[in-house]
Amino acid sequence: MSAAPLRSPTLRPHRMKKEESFLGKLGGTLARKKKAKEVSDLQEEGKNAINAPMNPSTVDIHPEDTLLAEENEERTMIDPNSKEDPKFKELIKVLIDWINDVLVEERIIVKQLEEDLYDGQVLQKLLEKLADRKLNVAEVTQSEIGQKQKLQTVLEAVHDLLRPHGWTIKWNVDSIHGKNLICILHLLVALAMHFRAPIRLPEHVSVQVVVVRKREGLLQTTHVSEELTTTTEKPASHTCAVGGVLILIFFPPKPERDAFDTLFDHAPDKLSVVKKSLITFVNKHLNKLNLEVTELETQFADGVYLVLLMGLLEDYFVPLHNFYLTPESFDQKVHNVSFAFELMQDGGLKKLKARPEDVVNLDLKSTLRVLYNLFTKYKNVE
Repeated sequence: MSAAPLRSPTLRPHRMKKEESFLGKLGGTLARKKKAKEVSDLQEEGKNAINAPMNPSTVDIHPEDTLLAEENEERTMIDPNSKEDPKFKELIKVLIDWINDVLVEERIIVKQLEEDLYDGQVLQKLLEKLADRKLNVAEVTQSEIGQKQKLQTVLEAVHDLLRPHGWTIKWNVDSIHGKNLICILHLLVALAMHFRAPIRLPEHVSVQVVVVRKREGLLQTTHVSEELTTTTEKPASHTCAVGGVLILIFFPPKPERDAFDTLFDHAPDKLSVVKKSLITFVNKHLNKLNLEVTELETQFADGVYLVLLMGLLEDYFVPLHNFYLTPESFDQKVHNVSFAFELMQDGGLKKLKARPEDVVNLDLKSTLRVLYNLFTKYKNVE
């Protein structure tokens, strides 16, 4: 008779550890659920505020029941319905695709604006590429202080570019680093418009934003409508909440179409005739300096030929210290073209529709506008 098979002994200590591990996990799960409930409660307060527009509401809430633990602390949130707006989604997609196209050589892929842009790394690369300049910042920074220092340098460079053209700054270091999507979108839209990005932004994109502030243990809410893009003929305005301050912002009106818009849209076959006539005109004068133009888009982009051409047309010598003879950076090229524009206005030409940045960015339509203005005034000059 064979002996009965032996059973493996039960290891009690191992089971106790398993029970302790299960209880530990249960405690962690409960803690996470409590945290999720706090977030849900704050979002619910925002929704309630949205449903009662024009009447700032106060909700009796204890500090431990909200993420706004500090007195006078403020947060903004986008109405969930606005996030689902097709135009809002399209705006985000267009901007993400644009950033990825610009930075394709850097092997940078942006998937979410708030998470990928807040530390300044992507914004630094984007601005360096667009403006053709190198910023003096650390390449990689992990600490919050280092990230904010980099953001400060990047945003100062952005402000130096935008302010001379009348842009109102609608963001700051804290709002970008705090992942404020509205302020990040304002920044990107401004950059795209300033550098004439080859993209089509959706028109009239607006979102509803709730500003929640904690005062004496109560949540007080206000509502603002943020207009992110516009193409209205009249100057459009909207408000933006930055650091608790509501700023009224005006957008310039949509520019009127001219003959070159019509030429590009409806008669592109005649474009070569126009270009040939303008090349003949400019070479008639530049040949006096042994210079010759074959490509209008590229050879006027640094502003040198424009400055020299104005001197020839007006019959004066332009001092070399007034412009960069061999410009290297985007800013130096913009300086040259801007200086040429000043010489044109001094010569009696009307203010040009084109912008210096457009010419530097190889925008053919803008370059043609500039040269055609010169042709109209100086076509009989020998």
